[in-house]
Amino acid sequence: SSSFAADARSARDPVLGAAKDIKEEGPRPEGSPPAGSRDAPPTSVVVQLREVDLGFPVEASVEAVNQATVAAQVAGRVIEVRVDAGQRVKQGELLMRIDAREAAGSDASARASLEQARAAYERTQNLHAQKFVSQAALDQAAAAWKAAQGAAASSGAGLSHATVTAPIAGVVAQRHVEAGEMAVPGKPLVTIFDPKGMRVIASLPQYKLAELRKAGHARVEFPETGKWVDALRVEILPTVDARSHTATARLYLHDNIQGVVPGMYVRAHFTIGQALKLTVPPAAVLRRGELTAVYVLDDKGSARLRQVRLGEAVPGGELEVLAGISPGERVSLTPVKTGIDLKTAASR
Repeated sequence: SSSFAADARSARDPVLGAAKDIKEEGPRPEGSPPAGSRDAPPTSVVVQLREVDLGFPVEASVEAVNQATVAAQVAGRVIEVRVDAGQRVKQGELLMRIDAREAAGSDASARASLEQARAAYERTQNLHAQKFVSQAALDQAAAAWKAAQGAAASSGAGLSHATVTAPIAGVVAQRHVEAGEMAVPGKPLVTIFDPKGMRVIASLPQYKLAELRKAGHARVEFPETGKWVDALRVEILPTVDARSHTATARLYLHDNIQGVVPGMYVRAHFTIGQALKLTVPPAAVLRRGELTAVYVLDDKGSARLRQVRLGEAVPGGELEVLAGISPGERVSLTPVKTGIDLKTAASR
């Protein structure tokens, strides 16, 4: 009966009821936010004119700053393969072996010739000291020994090429041969790239070179993800291709950007000025077939679907609004949920 009376007093006195709830909830750890005060993502935003960079967009692709294609330097059959595409390797790590029995035979022959030439030179040197042979004979023996040393060094180097190792540390981009295939000098075996350093390669039209050289700043857009990153450094090569009349630009990216690999398609946006533009977040845009619209909220929170005409994406990922809404209007950031709520309210 006492608990019933306490509950009745709590119901009559909201302050007492709130105090009871706080007491039952227990003490809150120091530094933790109050219950119900955690930040929730915004559901609407007021569109405004903002100053954005004017960019000159160019289609481009990503490549690794450090990339190496290892080619065969000796002829033979590939007898062992230890790596595959996507595998990380260290500098000097064994990649594959080539059957080098022919090279080994040549190396053994060259070393035998070296020993023979050394012995002949030593004998000739002793005979020359005893005045039995001329200086010309000694010089000829010395030359034969040096030639044999060069041949032995060359054959030894050729034999070492049968063991293929990684020239740099990185990731195997592609393996060009399979075990059992024939390798010949110059044939690509493995391509390796260093994922830490990436750059974007773009072709710039000749008529824009003077303006783009003055800019010195560019941003890179990844269309699939909507991500934008600033280029760390921009290089425009000093020559122009005679056929396409374009110059090559290199945009160096920050190290270890997640998900960026060689060969990706990107857009390079070179900054050539600034302007005021009305922009809207991509989350606010509702696309249904050919219809592009947003939900505009009035002062009472009521939503109304309004068609808009959009331009290109601006740096930062937002979309330029060309027509349909005005600065200062509030739009919903959850258009799908807003549309469901409107249908639910209309069916009641």
